[in-house]
Amino acid sequence: MSKERLLQDYLNDIIESISDIREFIKGMSFEDFSKDKKTIKAVVRSLEVIGEAANKIPQNLRDNYPETSWQEIIGMRNRLIHEYFGIDIEILWQTIEEDLEPLYKTVKRIVSDT
Repeated sequence: MSKERLLQDYLNDIIESISDIREFIKGMSFEDFSKDKKTIKAVVRSLEVIGEAANKIPQNLRDNYPETSWQEIIGMRNRLIHEYFGIDIEILWQTIEEDLEPLYKTVKRIVSDT
């Protein structure tokens, strides 16, 4: 029998997955990333986990942090799962470069607020 997961578990999933992505791409340029199939797959998997975990955060709690584009995060997960062969590497890189740090900060705030 599996243990019921709590909000804290999902928040930790997001924090850990963002930390993993940071480690995966450390020292990489976009050009390096775009040629590294293993790193791309690892990042995609981590983004899937982030999206799934974000979807498990109750809507009323997400509403308290409107600066975060929760629906975009969840939507990214759905696109990655269902349209794997159509993944745009540039969008992945842009997501890593622009969206992960603000999400990380928001989730850390949620952890400290709850």
